[in-house]
Amino acid sequence: MAVVHSWPLASDLGGLARLDNHDAESLTWTIAWVAHILPRAPWQLFEAPIFFPEQHSLAFSEHMLVPSLMGAPLLWAGVSPVAVYNVLIIAGLALSGWVMFLVMERWTGNAWAAVISGLVYAFNAHALTRFVHLQAQHVEFFPIMLYAFDRVLVEARRRDAVLLAAAFVLQALCSNYLLVFSLYAMVVTAIVRWREVGSRKKELILAGAISVIVLGPFLFPYYQVDRDKGLARSLQVVSQYNAHWRDYLATGGRIHFATWSRQFYSGAIALFPGFTALALAAIAVTTARGYRDRRIQSVLAIAVLGLAFSFGTAMPGYSLLHNVLPLLNGLRNVARWGWLVLAAVAILAGFGAAALGKRLARWPQVAVVLCVLVTAESIRTPVGFTPFAGLPAIYDRLAGEPSAIVVEFRSIRERTSA
Repeated sequence: MAVVHSWPLASDLGGLARLDNHDAESLTWTIAWVAHILPRAPWQLFEAPIFFPEQHSLAFSEHMLVPSLMGAPLLWAGVSPVAVYNVLIIAGLALSGWVMFLVMERWTGNAWAAVISGLVYAFNAHALTRFVHLQAQHVEFFPIMLYAFDRVLVEARRRDAVLLAAAFVLQALCSNYLLVFSLYAMVVTAIVRWREVGSRKKELILAGAISVIVLGPFLFPYYQVDRDKGLARSLQVVSQYNAHWRDYLATGGRIHFATWSRQFYSGAIALFPGFTALALAAIAVTTARGYRDRRIQSVLAIAVLGLAFSFGTAMPGYSLLHNVLPLLNGLRNVARWGWLVLAAVAILAGFGAAALGKRLARWPQVAVVLCVLVTAESIRTPVGFTPFAGLPAIYDRLAGEPSAIVVEFRSIRERTSA
């Protein structure tokens, strides 16, 4: 399904790209840099050869450590960064859907419901309109984090606390945005399940300590850059990226876009979950058993958090929270908080599908129809990519000059280099 939703990317991994976009250019370079520096001088990870002579220059953007590590063996084998980037897009989509399937199968005991949840989670409007941003596809550790948090609260096992820390760290090392989203998702989960949290303090402190120790070296360069350069986002900047109610009706899915959603899509963000997913989520929260499920209550709280924060400065009180809550002032595009809404709908859809499965005699057939419906609502193939003919030959010459300092001047209109 990842190949289908990103088609025709898999047909020419080395010859198709989104290098018509500066973010895609930057991220393609980033994964190549990480793979280059780690086996040579890993302590120099953030001293990237850009913006010379600035220090910690990789911290001006996202380090993309985990996706870069996934692609590193291919880069070391000589595969082009463009091809590796494309493989990582497909891998991110596939892993995200697969992991959500694994978690929801354990939570519901219904494999078909888990498949539906995985499809809704991985192939949502937000991910499928952001192929230029590799981070948007690599959300595979978030479901494990929620699952491990639940296990800690239910069983208080130390190994679950370690799994919680590992999942949080890995998701945080995919994207700084996802670090913040994951952190606050756990905070609201803890608030909803406060009575259980009180008796699991040791395990949660263990998970927190592991997370801080592991993430510290990766966060400190960002702290230094912020201290020296003042890279925290001002409220004036944030206000330019507030979500609007129209964004929750926007999708790149071919059927919806062609019939009604086009008028709501601004080209900035798409957050419509799909009618089928919403209907299944509604079933999950309206059944008596489902409403009493603490996991469903936690997921609802995560959805409310994402919805409220996505409106940014348009939400009353956000300006105060922006200046008070940790890490919040590091986010510019606050509309992306809406991804939490889509993630929550995917989980709730799985619970709703499982509830249907218990009532319907021909559940497998109905489940297949539901899979077709959620796919038909989200699919936007063929996706538009641009041809990539390879790097200009001059870079081969520059690669042979280890002491060279290269300055590129790029025209915004003509996109030429000197």
